[in-house]
Amino acid sequence: MVHDIPLKVLPEDVYRFVSTTMVLPTLHEETGIRVDFIFSFTSYKEEAIRRARRISIHGTDVYFASPEDVIIHKVFAGRARDIEDIKSILLKNPEIDIEYIEKWLREFDSLQVEKLGLLETFKKIREDIIS
Repeated sequence: MVHDIPLKVLPEDVYRFVSTTMVLPTLHEETGIRVDFIFSFTSYKEEAIRRARRISIHGTDVYFASPEDVIIHKVFAGRARDIEDIKSILLKNPEIDIEYIEKWLREFDSLQVEKLGLLETFKKIREDIIS
């Protein structure tokens, strides 16, 4: 059974935004919940989709990114709020697969012409919560 979920598309120029960011941000106005649709054809995204967790909400299956993949996305975003979210996820999920996160961040760092230091950023965040 498919339910219609009323989502407001947030960017004004949808085509330009999605083709630039590979993300379509939307908002469920009734609840204030933001839903981002992520488009990609990389091996990482394919693996992240396979790892998604299925949760039934009011009889509808909804897929959520694994905590590890949320962390990877938030390291990329790098805003102060994202850093705090990463710390919270790490503290609430002691069984998190650190090797998986570091593997992908290392790979993304190696693909970048400009050094983003994604893996180093993640390691620093982990150090901050351990100390």
